[in-house]
Amino acid sequence: MDLTTDVLIVGAGGGGAILGIALARKGIANLVLEQAEGPPQGIRGEILQPNGQALLHKLGLLDRLPADASKAVRLFHFRKSGGERLCTIDYEMLPSPFNRALVMWPNIVHTTVLDRLQEESPQALRFNAKFLSLLRDGNKIVGAQAEIDGEPLQISARVVVGADGPFSQVREAMGISASLHRYKDSYLVAVLDTVEELHEAQYYVGQQTILGLFPAPGKKVYALYMVSSDSLPQLKAQGVALLRDKWKTIAPELAPLFDSFEDWKQTAYMGTGRVRAKTWAMDGAVLMGDAAHGMNPHASQGRMQAMEDAVILADVLEECQKSQDWSALALQSFERARRSQVTMLQQLADEEVFFWNTANPILGMLRDRVFRTMDSNRRLKYQVLSATAGLRATAPFGWVDRFQAAGFLPDPQADHIPAHTPLA
Repeated sequence: MDLTTDVLIVGAGGGGAILGIALARKGIANLVLEQAEGPPQGIRGEILQPNGQALLHKLGLLDRLPADASKAVRLFHFRKSGGERLCTIDYEMLPSPFNRALVMWPNIVHTTVLDRLQEESPQALRFNAKFLSLLRDGNKIVGAQAEIDGEPLQISARVVVGADGPFSQVREAMGISASLHRYKDSYLVAVLDTVEELHEAQYYVGQQTILGLFPAPGKKVYALYMVSSDSLPQLKAQGVALLRDKWKTIAPELAPLFDSFEDWKQTAYMGTGRVRAKTWAMDGAVLMGDAAHGMNPHASQGRMQAMEDAVILADVLEECQKSQDWSALALQSFERARRSQVTMLQQLADEEVFFWNTANPILGMLRDRVFRTMDSNRRLKYQVLSATAGLRATAPFGWVDRFQAAGFLPDPQADHIPAHTPLA
């Protein structure tokens, strides 16, 4: 073999790089292959939720984020298209100290993690590295064939980790079937300038309309606008002015903000999809992050769940090393620990997008009614917020909750916030 390591990680995204750091700190040799030529560039709206903040804090990485690269946001206002307020979500309800959302400057979290990985394991991260195929000994995976800087290499490994995204080549090479759902709607992300700094997020919903406006560092605002998938060429053909006018109709009170949208270079297109791999592990290989469970970015938990994967998987791999057992049976303890929460978040995101973006006026009325009920129901509001913040593994609403949220049943516990129980 050209190279030998304990754990070969394919993909240095939100989960793969964290896994590399966590394994290095456990004394487990690892190699991280990233096909890109360097750290990510370009526009990417990103919110670091409380569970992500707590995880980075535990790893000693939160304080390494530049102070001017994040903006703490406490209040998220949900409004009807046109401006009427429906509900306000207050992150202050969550346990301190992680009771704010952090709106991040593009790619700052990712770059900070990659820098730390290179500091702690200078030889572990290889850019311009292409995964080609898996190496097998009978039914067991024992490494991979790769190409680094154009040079073909064989890499021996106790276990290969597929952290290479929703269209995972590792998953395909493992022969694991997966359900890949491409949503009919995607997102246009735009960076806008504001004269008066905004401190509170605004989220507008209407008939086939979702527009989120998130205060960002440096008197910037991220606009997250839902559009039909593959509609970007048509939007560009219609021109910037027409899109500005649409946004002014949706959020008229913020019309001056939209005047700062002058060029398509201020935007990025973000496609959406969902991945559900049938299984995540086999002898000598395991999937994590979007390769196992890609979800709609509406959940605001994609990076967070990949990081959660990394920490749990590192613990599992430590046990595998101690026992020298790298079998599917040993690796499946990772899947058992993680699948229920990510499945819940996938379903929650799908349900929210369905109702919030509906074209059906009856469903739209029901959606608005639920928002208004939640605005005065602290219990239901907390349950939804704790799911979005990554602090619960179970669905926020049961059937009784749904009837109470719709106003069809009274809620005697409406003012009661459940005791916070941290995830294990």
